[in-house]
Amino acid sequence: MRKKRRKADLVLRFFQGSKKYFLVAVLASLVTTGLNSLTPQIFRFTVDSVLGGDKYKYLSEHLWIMALMLVGVALFSGAALFLSRAYTAKAGENFAKNMRDALFSHVQRLPMEWHDRHQTGDIIQRCTSDVEVIRNFVVTQLLEVFRTVFLVTVSFAMMFSMNVKLSVIVLCFVPLVALYSTIFYRLIAGRFTTADEAEGELSTVVQENATGVRVVRAFGREKFEMERFYEKNNAFAELWIKLGTLSGLYWGIGDLITGLQVVAVIVLGAAEAVHGNISVGEFIAFASYNTTLVWPIRGLGRILSDMSKAGVSFERVDYIIRAEEEEYQDKKEYKNQEEPQSYDIAFSHVNYGYKDGKEVLSDVSFSIPQGSTLGILGGTGSGKSTIMQLLNRLYELEKGQGDITLGGKNIREIPLEWIRKNVGMVLQEPFLYSRTIKENIAASVPEATFEEIRQAAKVACIDEAIMNFPDGYETLVGERGVTLSGGQRQRIAIARMLLQKAPVMIFDDSLSAVDSQTDSKIRKALLENRRDATVILISHRVTTLMSADKIMVLNQGRIEEMGTHQELIKQQGIYRKIYDIQMSQDDRMQMEV
Repeated sequence: MRKKRRKADLVLRFFQGSKKYFLVAVLASLVTTGLNSLTPQIFRFTVDSVLGGDKYKYLSEHLWIMALMLVGVALFSGAALFLSRAYTAKAGENFAKNMRDALFSHVQRLPMEWHDRHQTGDIIQRCTSDVEVIRNFVVTQLLEVFRTVFLVTVSFAMMFSMNVKLSVIVLCFVPLVALYSTIFYRLIAGRFTTADEAEGELSTVVQENATGVRVVRAFGREKFEMERFYEKNNAFAELWIKLGTLSGLYWGIGDLITGLQVVAVIVLGAAEAVHGNISVGEFIAFASYNTTLVWPIRGLGRILSDMSKAGVSFERVDYIIRAEEEEYQDKKEYKNQEEPQSYDIAFSHVNYGYKDGKEVLSDVSFSIPQGSTLGILGGTGSGKSTIMQLLNRLYELEKGQGDITLGGKNIREIPLEWIRKNVGMVLQEPFLYSRTIKENIAASVPEATFEEIRQAAKVACIDEAIMNFPDGYETLVGERGVTLSGGQRQRIAIARMLLQKAPVMIFDDSLSAVDSQTDSKIRKALLENRRDATVILISHRVTTLMSADKIMVLNQGRIEEMGTHQELIKQQGIYRKIYDIQMSQDDRMQMEV
């Protein structure tokens, strides 16, 4: 009962702005149905006027009246049908648009932990295919329900007015078809859930393959990917073959039941006509109404089948909508609260582990005064990136996991929108949109002028490379920046963050794809243009961190060493070992050159 109420609430929520269109569509459909229900009566009186002698003498002499009535019914019915279809389309697309808008907006605000647990292909399917299934049922099939109820009511009223005995016989078939359709609905409902999940898995395989096509080609994994796709595709096809078989069984048995209904009306109706209980015209009209009833009643199975699919899609869409958002919606609570007056950063006894794995940070405590630079060095899995993601609140600390403060205020007490605006990040794997270079840089500040965009690019040492492209800043970079080198992508991402002019800047190994000389040039330009920003440099390259005010060495989630470059060199610890290894490698490379 609660699920049904939830579905009804969702329909009403997304029907905002579409109710008037749907109402016009329903009324126009009922007018069409009502007018079409007059046609058998016109034929009835036409036949009886020809065969009925003096009783219908006037009509038999003026058959043009019947012809005119048929033309009038056809014209008005066609006009009403046009209105019904046009407004059904308006109502349906408005409904689907509202649902897609709500889903997309909601997905934007879901926490990273939610995205980590869900496949991209499945999310895409829920926001597109499932929405279309719901739209089809709520608008098209719901309209069909209204039309069918009205048609059945009018048809039985006409039939009972002509012959009660035959009408009762026809009426006996209705619960039989309804019961049969209900059993079919219950049998097939669960299979649609399985089929939708299989479609989501198939979409994920296609999406991953299309996104990583260069990796597939580079490692010659085409055969593996094809086999992976064939496996998912075969499973998906088998599910729909089974559904098709069940559907065929339904329609086959349905044909038998409705065939018996038609035969019963023809045989018994002919007998009634022979005995003079009904006229020939009434018999023809009755048979026509009976035939008209067959398809709407049989269509109950299709409606129930679509209801089953829509029910599954509703649950899949509702699963996303019920997912708890990040705290953007709490912004009003902080409206009168003062923002941090400084940008000192402090981690105090932070312990953190992702929900699907072991602890990543263990009792991490450090501070960064405003305007200073902290370098973080550590191996893979040491927790470097986790520190950045916690500071930017991509992931949230729970109570008892320690505290992170910015300007003396716990970041949990600072609006999330303010944090994202003032803590700029360059991710280890920069993401570029399939747009122009200019649009990619301006993604952080869409209203930025071209001069501001170009200045950010100059600081990131990418302006010269951009100007060498034929289209300059209007160059399209392809999906995920595929037409650019790794170093160019990183520098465009740096320019994007610099344009933000955030007072806290984090570079997560964002110079790993550039050579040492370019690395040095970028760091020099950053120092000259940093203003009073607090900077965190995360890198595996010692030369990138040497100029930092303090360097922190992480090992398996713990702080092993902390100090300046000179202090750490003297300690003969992890930092010194890494420094010696990297310096010897650089010397060897220079000698070879």
